Amino acid sequence: MSPNAVAAIDLEAHRAALTGHCYRMLGSVVDAEDAVQETMLRAWRALEKFDGRSALGTWLHRIATNVCLDALGDRTPRVLAFDDMPRSATTDELTTRPRAHWLEPIPDVRAIPSTDDPHERAVMREHLRLAFVSALQALPPRQRAALILTQVLNWSAAEVADCLDLSTAAVNSALQRARATLDARRSNAPAGTPLALNAQQQRTLERFVAAFEAYDVPALTALLRDDVVMCMPPFAFWLQGPLDVAAWLTGRGAGCKPSRLVATQASGAPAFAQYRQNGAEPWSLIVLDFVGDRIGTMHYFLDTETLFPHFGLPMRLDR
Repeated sequence: MSPNAVAAIDLEAHRAALTGHCYRMLGSVVDAEDAVQETMLRAWRALEKFDGRSALGTWLHRIATNVCLDALGDRTPRVLAFDDMPRSATTDELTTRPRAHWLEPIPDVRAIPSTDDPHERAVMREHLRLAFVSALQALPPRQRAALILTQVLNWSAAEVADCLDLSTAAVNSALQRARATLDARRSNAPAGTPLALNAQQQRTLERFVAAFEAYDVPALTALLRDDVVMCMPPFAFWLQGPLDVAAWLTGRGAGCKPSRLVATQASGAPAFAQYRQNGAEPWSLIVLDFVGDRIGTMHYFLDTETLFPHFGLPMRLDR
């Protein structure tokens, strides 16, 4: 095998970790994968200059961080609907905002490196949660990078300072501000799914699929918390509470009957591809978060044209 082929394999081995890193920075599966491609290109061009004083993965994450900072520029942060606007009523007009406005989910398989350590995998999934990544988007880009590099990758403040061309004191100050922002947001955000689903949560998930495919709205809403939140990007719209969810599903959302669901994993949480008309029409990627044994958040991402190919999902199901 040629040295170039070996180098390409060495770089490729870090793709999943880099994709997860870029996703946390950018909040988009599309943008993350574009950033990783640019990272690989820059790394390949500079490979002869890599002196081995740091690990290859560390060097690649330095490049990826700067690619993401370049990409962010003056962009506005991506958000979830309940971060961005007041609670909606079921009768509100549905308005859309462009794809770049919304936080997107990412397939776990593309953003979590292979490892035999279940705890390590669980921690990596935790750092992909929509609530966590949404909170990161509220930080200025360099604060965001500093927090991710220290909290997720366990870099020292000195390593981060070298990567971001800042003083160690400036990094520590940025981290202090970033942690305060995250703590404030977490106190107001819906809780996320635990690191691993327990047996009762697994049963709830099975009941959710059965109820949704049968379009048994009373059975479905019985699985929801009293403060459940439902949102549907790209609509600037979100509902709270089982009564509003039920009113939506039996009213303006009744076109979801009948649907079929295909299980997947997205942003560290259980997820389903939803196909309306018994599989003929791709409709949404549903990402669920649990609080206790009940469902606390239901994200319906409707941009299937963008998301389904990234998840390896077909655009229709065979009957």
